[in-house]
Amino acid sequence: MGRVSPLFLILLALGFFFATYNLVTMIIHNRATRSNSISTSNNNGGSEWFDPVQESGLKKSGDRKFHVALTATDAPYSKWQCRIMYYWYKRMKDRAGSESDMGGFTRVLHSGKPDNLMEEIPSFVVDPLPEGLDRGYIVLNRPWAFVQWLEKATIEEEYILMAEPDHVFANPLPNLGRGDIPAAYPFFYIKPSENEKIIRKYYPEALGPVTNVDPIGNSPVIIKKSILEQIAPTWMNVSLRMKDDPETDKAFGWVLEMYGYAVASALHGERHILRKDFMLQPPWDLEVGKRFIIHYTYGCDYNMKGELTYGKIGEWRFDKRSYLRGPPPKNLSLPPPGVPESVVRLVKMVNEATANIPGWETE
Repeated sequence: MGRVSPLFLILLALGFFFATYNLVTMIIHNRATRSNSISTSNNNGGSEWFDPVQESGLKKSGDRKFHVALTATDAPYSKWQCRIMYYWYKRMKDRAGSESDMGGFTRVLHSGKPDNLMEEIPSFVVDPLPEGLDRGYIVLNRPWAFVQWLEKATIEEEYILMAEPDHVFANPLPNLGRGDIPAAYPFFYIKPSENEKIIRKYYPEALGPVTNVDPIGNSPVIIKKSILEQIAPTWMNVSLRMKDDPETDKAFGWVLEMYGYAVASALHGERHILRKDFMLQPPWDLEVGKRFIIHYTYGCDYNMKGELTYGKIGEWRFDKRSYLRGPPPKNLSLPPPGVPESVVRLVKMVNEATANIPGWETE
């Protein structure tokens, strides 16, 4: 064997030193963050940072406005949802008045080119992933879109709300985060502990227990811009690695990118305040109450007796997937008597938006 050069040995040693240093630093940061924060158990198997009752008493400091950002495509299905979302953002921001934490708004359009909504909705065009890299899973473009937007755009607010086109603001939304600790909605189907074998591929045991990975996705999340700038590239890389691994891809399916964000946050030592009042999801959540965002990802199917027929097309239904090629018509029929208030409220909000958005049926 030939003699190894001293320079190579020095470079190799330095490489191991920096890798070990970064790992140890991350572990110390994780432990310090956990020990300095209030953690209580919740029904989702994760940790709830600041009990909402205790948390409400914490003092606010400085400018807490957040910028609303949602990633979108130029497909008709995405466009009509964005238009409704933007309508209700403006309505709730106005309702909250000058004290509102709701700041600016950006539709981060990852089609690579402008579309016909650029003047109606504040938009920022970024590039999609290289062709074929998403393997038909278009949501993989989301972290890449945020990486580009954060790097290239001028964002005045210190905080970001990551939202989605199928969100509507049901109440004015305050900044639910506290200082450097972001806030998120806990999803019942994001279960890091039940998927520990897979999670450990991306979050090694040396970094701590798997419960450090919060049961969340990237949306809705309110987070400091400076923290998101650190997480976003990791979120993108972890999500791509997950998609490239057949076992992970099969296990996580359509929520893979959500797990990607949860793991990426944990890798950076970030935990989230878990707020169940952040969002509701009809038809399973029955009342809006004081919750802030309606997420209409599930189909709402009922018979004329007002009974849920989920999994079977109902005599009355509202399902966003019924409008893949164009917007829903104005003045949708209201649900029959007996249907939960959350569904009724959602349809009324869609009808109000479509009645007041100029040129609605031309899209």
